[in-house]
Amino acid sequence: MRTRPTLSWTSADAPLPRTSSLDELTSVVARGRVAVLSGAGLSTESGIPDYRGESGSLRRHTPMTYDEFVTSAEGRQRYWARSHLGWRTIARADPNDGHRAVATLRDGGYVSGVITQNVDGLHQAAGTADAVELHGSLDRVVCLDCRRTSPRAELDRRLRAANPGFIGAATRINPDGDVELPADVVRAFRPVPCAACAGVLKPDVVFFGENVPRPRVEQCYRLVDDAEALLVLGSSLTVMSGLRFVRHAANAGKPVVIVNRGETRGDRYASVRVDRPLGPALTELVSRLREDRGRTA
Repeated sequence: MRTRPTLSWTSADAPLPRTSSLDELTSVVARGRVAVLSGAGLSTESGIPDYRGESGSLRRHTPMTYDEFVTSAEGRQRYWARSHLGWRTIARADPNDGHRAVATLRDGGYVSGVITQNVDGLHQAAGTADAVELHGSLDRVVCLDCRRTSPRAELDRRLRAANPGFIGAATRINPDGDVELPADVVRAFRPVPCAACAGVLKPDVVFFGENVPRPRVEQCYRLVDDAEALLVLGSSLTVMSGLRFVRHAANAGKPVVIVNRGETRGDRYASVRVDRPLGPALTELVSRLREDRGRTA
């Protein structure tokens, strides 16, 4: 059974204390074996907006759901027309200081594993090759009929050939690669079928209302189990796909540290909640750890 998509969340409790200090965060990470769970807030400094922040796209945009995609040819046409432009913008995005800091922490032995809710591939581009993509990646496409996967660049070439006169301007890019387009532009767009079996193509990402593959979930649980602490970066934790790992770590008695702009659904499970922009905060964290290591060398 597919889960019902959770697009928003409002806390019934008073906000818990937050801090701008990195002292406790530094202390936790310095002990090592930290699992990282990252969300869309980590990629905002790369020009990709999040869903629920101050300028989040959910304020003006309803993302594609799994049920609409698989049941509606019109919905698929709308998605592929808009994503055809949006994917190019995400494909051109560069990792920011936050992504590079996570890779540095991984290389330095502080971070034992990375789970990302993002589908933009920026962790890998920054050097964290083994980041687990919880919700998949926009740079792959899967056929819902024969299950063949293929590179998104291959599909892009086929869509260009099928829509030689397609004109559209990518505005209001969303984390799922969707953009806003006028209805008449969408209606003129021609999606293409699977090159192998003529089946329905879907980006290899988990849409709202779709379940994360169980083996991937179990892999993420193992990363949390093997870690001594969990560090959440730039996620509101609104959807259960990420929140469950926070609950799991807290139930196991492991420290949970959240670095995010604003309140999150997982705040009550955290030992410390840091409210700072991710890039500067993580860059400072790396600098502090280097200084500490230098003093003890």
